[in-house]
Amino acid sequence: MSNIQDAVKKKYGAAAKQVAAGKTACCGGGAELSGCDPITRNLYDASEKAALPADAVAASLGCGNPTALAQLQPGETVLDLGSGGGIDVLLSARRVGPTGKAYGLDMTDEMLALARENQKKAGAQNVEFLKGTIENIPLPDNTVDVIISNCVINLSGDKDRVLCEAFRVLKPGGRLAVSDVVIRGEVPSSVRKSMELWVGCIAGALQESEYCQKLTAAGFESIGVEPTRVYKVEEARELLEAAGLNADTVGPQIDGKFISAFIRARKPAAGSSDKPSCCN
Repeated sequence: MSNIQDAVKKKYGAAAKQVAAGKTACCGGGAELSGCDPITRNLYDASEKAALPADAVAASLGCGNPTALAQLQPGETVLDLGSGGGIDVLLSARRVGPTGKAYGLDMTDEMLALARENQKKAGAQNVEFLKGTIENIPLPDNTVDVIISNCVINLSGDKDRVLCEAFRVLKPGGRLAVSDVVIRGEVPSSVRKSMELWVGCIAGALQESEYCQKLTAAGFESIGVEPTRVYKVEEARELLEAAGLNADTVGPQIDGKFISAFIRARKPAAGSSDKPSCCN
């Protein structure tokens, strides 16, 4: 897992530096948004982007808009796993209001520095950015009402640990509401083995059924997967070729199999379920 973490940290650190230097980033870093792969394109509406610092928007590397679908309520405490430049944390902070709080968790120093600068520009008082990994969340048990994440859990080499940690820090009755890339069908091993595509949000994606099984094993209930985008082969051509794969050969084998989805789950209310063994 450390090799994956190192690759992710290096790539997203470079993306943060690009944004800080006045350039825009892309999922995996290194490209202008206009030439970005389809996973990160057109995720936020104009009104959301207009209310945020430009650098928070430019550093958005996700695959969805979890804050728009998480049904956040005033006064709630929210945690964003892999918060990057802070766009979803800042949007969440506005939704939960001054009586609520939004945490952002990231392991990359460059992204944390960018996010904290964006927090200052936005004047957000109910925001706190934490350094750490999503496999070891630096918060006590039963701390947050909602966990969001935007195309980050798929980057982890230990997703079981991530989901158990998410379960641990959620309050009883709390909910998981994340955007992520999932797979429907078989995918070539060449894609699975490519670190470049792993960092670019694809190769680490779980099968839809496997994602649900892992959530259940971690202790979650009321699990749902709602597709938000289906990626076609022509959309992925640029990304495949950047990873050194033959798009004409690999493309037809992945056509329509990668989807962005909004994944919901809930931690049982107090007294309704025992803590799962993976979290002990």
